Amino acid sequence: MRDQAEALRMKMLQAQGNLAKSIAIVSGKGGVGKSNFTTNFAHSLRLKGKKVIVVDMDIGMGNIHILLGVAPKYSLKDYLTGQQTLENIINTDELGLTFISGGSGLDSVLDWSESMFERLLAAFEQLQKEYDFILFDMGAGATQRSIELIIAVDEVIVISTTEPTSITDAYSMMKFICLKDPEKKFNIVSNRVTKHDDGNDAVTRLQYAMRKFLDKETSILGFLPEDAAVHKAVVAQKPFLLLFPNAPISKRMTAIADEFVIVDRNKEKDETGFLKKLKGIFLKGRE
Repeated sequence: MRDQAEALRMKMLQAQGNLAKSIAIVSGKGGVGKSNFTTNFAHSLRLKGKKVIVVDMDIGMGNIHILLGVAPKYSLKDYLTGQQTLENIINTDELGLTFISGGSGLDSVLDWSESMFERLLAAFEQLQKEYDFILFDMGAGATQRSIELIIAVDEVIVISTTEPTSITDAYSMMKFICLKDPEKKFNIVSNRVTKHDDGNDAVTRLQYAMRKFLDKETSILGFLPEDAAVHKAVVAQKPFLLLFPNAPISKRMTAIADEFVIVDRNKEKDETGFLKKLKGIFLKGRE
C-alpha cells in the first residue's frame, strides 16, 4: 500500500508540471573555488528568470552563507531533527537568492532515522515543486557522507583548476561517481584559469579521459579566468557577478550559465528520478 501511495504521489507531482532539476556541484579537491562558483552560478541562473535554491551540503565546513553575507539562524539539521519548519530554514540574501545552510553534526543518510529521512524527502519534494533548480554545494572529494546524494541527483557539475593534480583529482571523482552510476550526466568547468588555451586544454583533457577510459560523454560548460574581482567580492561578501558585472570572470560566468541552460533544454528529464533514487539508497542501507 505504501509503494502504491508513493507511486500515486509521484504521478500527481508530474501532472502538476515540471519539477526542479537537482544538481550536485563537486570538486576532486578543496581550494578550487567550488562554493564561489555555486553562489555566482545560482545568481546567474536567477537573473535569467530561473527560480534557484542552493543547499549547502558541506557539513561542518559550509561557507555559502559567508559568501552571500547572511548569518542564518537555522540550518538543515534543525529541520531534520524536527526543531524547525522547512520555511524557517530557507534564507534569502539581499539580492534575492534563496539557500539552506547545512549546519553541523549531520551523518550519512544511511545513519539517519526513518523520521529524519522522511522529512528530507518531504523537503525535497516541496522544493522540487517551487524551484527550477536545486543546487547542492557538496564538500570536496567523494566521501561516504556525500556520495549517496551525488548518486541520486539528476546531474553533476565538476569544478577543476588547470593544475595537473586538480585535473587528476577531478577525473578520479568523476570515475568514482560513474562507476556507481554509469548514466550520470556530467558537466565540466575549469576555474582560476590564467591563460585562455590552458582553460580549454584542462576541460578538453577531462572530457577526453572520460571518453577514452570510461566510454562516457561529458558536457563542457567552459572556464573561468583568474580575476582580482573574486577576492574583492569575497571580502565584501557579495557575488562577483553582481558586484563587478563587467569583470572578465562575470562575463564568463554568464556564458557558462547560458551554455548550461541550452544544454539542459536539450536533455530528457526524469522528473521523479531524484526522490526515487534517494529513497532507494536509504532503503538499501537499512536492509
